[in-house]
Amino acid sequence: MLAGANVAPLAGDYQSTRDLLLKGQEDIRSVHVAAATLALKDVHILSPITEHQQFLCQGVNYASHVRESGLDIRQLPFNTLFTKAPSSLCGAYDNIVRPQHVRLLDYEIELGIVLGRDISESVRVAPDSLHDYLAGVTIINDVSARDVQLPQGQFYKGKSYRTFGPAGPYLVLLNAAEWKRWPELRMTLAVNGRVRQDAFCGEMIHKPAATVTEFSELQNLKAGDVIATGTPAGCAARAPSKLVSWVAKHMLSDKAKWDGFIKGGIANPAYLRPGDEVRLTIKTEDGGIDLGQQCNKVTNP
Repeated sequence: MLAGANVAPLAGDYQSTRDLLLKGQEDIRSVHVAAATLALKDVHILSPITEHQQFLCQGVNYASHVRESGLDIRQLPFNTLFTKAPSSLCGAYDNIVRPQHVRLLDYEIELGIVLGRDISESVRVAPDSLHDYLAGVTIINDVSARDVQLPQGQFYKGKSYRTFGPAGPYLVLLNAAEWKRWPELRMTLAVNGRVRQDAFCGEMIHKPAATVTEFSELQNLKAGDVIATGTPAGCAARAPSKLVSWVAKHMLSDKAKWDGFIKGGIANPAYLRPGDEVRLTIKTEDGGIDLGQQCNKVTNP
């Protein structure tokens, strides 16, 4: 447990995020600030979501990102759901490793909402009862290989390479009153000190209550599973102009279209390259809820 610049170890031994949330709540509540004897700077912070958990995701969940992707929000009345490999999770200060064949490496800051209980049947989650189903929140960077994801039409494959899911640094547990403040959380992502993404979580199209409801209709959920709730505008990948899109659709083969997309992307300096530093924060303006700061460097294998 975090206490200022120090960390207090818990008494119990928990093998997964699920174990901690189901068995360790009393342990967490009983920790005294005086037990925080470990300096945070001396601790290697791992992902607060362990690989035992499901890594679930939403796509095109902010109108600003829908527009920059060249899509029409009126034609997207549904919630876009997909998964990432849990093995893509890494710590908030670990390196993001760009595979040798990936040339268009992108970033996506997202609010991660973490299940607080097992769900094995369809449930109807009301906006004012999030605390009955969710334990807390964390920062997620949904790192994406656009030259795999988009030309191949494979979200899972393009987003699941190892280290493509920096999480944390903290899992912040929220009470009922704090859950009502989730729309006030402000997300900011900067690359090499320059802000690329800046938006409030309240701008989500499909809110957490509706998303947990819909996921429960599809599959079982476990305490500790994380749902990355989508990203706002500011990604490196942008839709081409309407004229270029028309020409690509009507005059080029699929191969020529995607070859042109990749060639144009390589010339786009917004895509991440080895040596770049990515910093992410999510917090309320008054600092009442602060998820900490991620800082990851991009490296070659």
